[in-house]
Amino acid sequence: MQQFRQGDVLIERATSLPNLNAPKPKESGRVILAHGEVTGHAHEIEVPKFATMHEIDAAIRQIGDLDDSATMTQDGLLVTRDTAVVHQEHAAIPLARGTYIVRRQREYSPEAVRNVAD
Repeated sequence: MQQFRQGDVLIERATSLPNLNAPKPKESGRVILAHGEVTGHAHEIEVPKFATMHEIDAAIRQIGDLDDSATMTQDGLLVTRDTAVVHQEHAAIPLARGTYIVRRQREYSPEAVRNVAD
């Protein structure tokens, strides 16, 4: 399985995505994977017309996922032509045409499991 990491975002190549909802609306013409919590920058698709983000009805759960789905970010990303994920503070990640799962990464501390802050 191909995986890419950019700050607090994990992108995993998938063979298929079950139960996708209609595409999420673009934000001012942009396809946003995640908003940065610290800087206000965003992880986004370089050429927005080449990709769509979708909520997954029946979220694909991994061992260690939080029980509170409101704190977990997991979406489907459909890329129709080669593009890249860009962010002002990270190197671009080239993405080939295909299907991906986008997750907000989490970290462990003695106090709690929490989303990684970027």
